[in-house]
Amino acid sequence: MGKLEEYKPVMAMTGIQLCYAGVTLSARATLVNGLSPRVFIFYRQAFATIFIFPFLYFSRRKSKISSLDLKSFSLIFLVSLIGITINQNLYLEGLYLSSSSMGSAVGNIIPAITFIVSFLAGYEKVNLRNRRGLAKILGTILCVAGATSMTLLRGPKILNSESVLPIAKSLLGDLKDQKMWLFGCLFLFSSTLCWSFWLTLQVPISAYYPDHLSLSAWMCLFGTIQCAVVTFFLEKDPNAWILHSYSEFVTCLYAGVGASALSFTVQAWAISKRGPVFSALFNPLCTVIVTILAALFFQEEIYTGSLIGGLGVIMGLYIVLWGKAKDVMMNQEQRDNQNNSEVKIHIEDLSNTTNRNKDLENPLLTKQKSTEEIQTQQN
Repeated sequence: MGKLEEYKPVMAMTGIQLCYAGVTLSARATLVNGLSPRVFIFYRQAFATIFIFPFLYFSRRKSKISSLDLKSFSLIFLVSLIGITINQNLYLEGLYLSSSSMGSAVGNIIPAITFIVSFLAGYEKVNLRNRRGLAKILGTILCVAGATSMTLLRGPKILNSESVLPIAKSLLGDLKDQKMWLFGCLFLFSSTLCWSFWLTLQVPISAYYPDHLSLSAWMCLFGTIQCAVVTFFLEKDPNAWILHSYSEFVTCLYAGVGASALSFTVQAWAISKRGPVFSALFNPLCTVIVTILAALFFQEEIYTGSLIGGLGVIMGLYIVLWGKAKDVMMNQEQRDNQNNSEVKIHIEDLSNTTNRNKDLENPLLTKQKSTEEIQTQQN
């Protein structure tokens, strides 16, 4: 059971990245076919809210959950604004203007940004004198370098675009020109900044408001309201609010239930267990999954640079997880040592009280002996 508890955060974050990869691919295809990115985000958060609030209602009936005060309301509203409304709108716009591979690849600078922000905020400690600190830095650099090489390095083709499924042409269409591509990359980069701040801000919120299901439900609700306001002002066409096909409905439903409702809850739990950097380090895994699936189903080409970058991502992730696992073991040993020292101090205190009791009795005995000696001398 102990080993299983250690691997639960890893398995949870791996499952989240699989879910995010599916959303990236399906959202890219749906957006190119005409669905507005802002409308997609609104329906995604609306479906997430509808899905998660019944679970919140039944959990409140079984247990006492702390209600929202002004401070927690303000923090959750701010986190929803940064991590859901601004982040997802920037990401979907960038994804529409670039490609699914670029959308997942640019997000791999999230570990580096989150590492820096968490270090400055005091949530991540790094000691360059031991192997754990060096492993976390080296692994983070490998993850970012691997993701960068997947985006920039080319080399020979491994998988030719003519050999993939022909369904891609009807789904994706042609790529935008170079100017729109750069705008898409800029939007994607801005969304990674929001994502990193979102992960880091969940640490104080989880400590102040520890119920992860309730936290995710309120984030989904606030995100729905905020996205509705943004879409109302930016989307001029009333027909854009209508989902015109079954695939658009399924994509929004899948993104809302899987990538918002469930993922927010699981990710908040993982951050409370291992910290924001641990959660961010799994983003490169999404790039590997998306690149492979996009090449198989969406006619996006795989080059040698992508393969080398994917290997670097996996190696870097493994190295950082090793460093984080060693940190967990060291913290557990420190807690055990503190518990042992408390027991020793308690025993010493008992022995001291016993000695003090003896000392209180000894003066009386010495006084009695001294009076007896005086009487004997007088006689």
